[in-house]
Amino acid sequence: MKPVAIFRFSPTEGPGHFGDWLDAQYIAWQVIALDRGDAVPADPRAFAGIGMMGGPMSANDDLPWNAPLLGLLRSAVDADVPVIGHCLGGQLFAKALGAQVTRTVTPEIG
Repeated sequence: MKPVAIFRFSPTEGPGHFGDWLDAQYIAWQVIALDRGDAVPADPRAFAGIGMMGGPMSANDDLPWNAPLLGLLRSAVDADVPVIGHCLGGQLFAKALGAQVTRTVTPEIG
């Protein structure tokens, strides 16, 4: 079975309970650590699903991996590859699908 790709944006934001859950289901997974320079894969069909973790940045920040990742997420939706985003990952998924991502009036901590 293909692994689930877990995108990491910060070394402090690993797979956590999501990785534990995947392990308990005997689902293979692989971390793609964008924070250390891993490349965004070209084809989402190489994975059983895509999970994205959190990070201190915004989906609107001009980061080198942002545009390729947004493209991968759109391709994943088109190819029926499941996607889940936690925190920053949710922002990125929303932005990839055309939503406007803006700063909240109330600060989010934790």
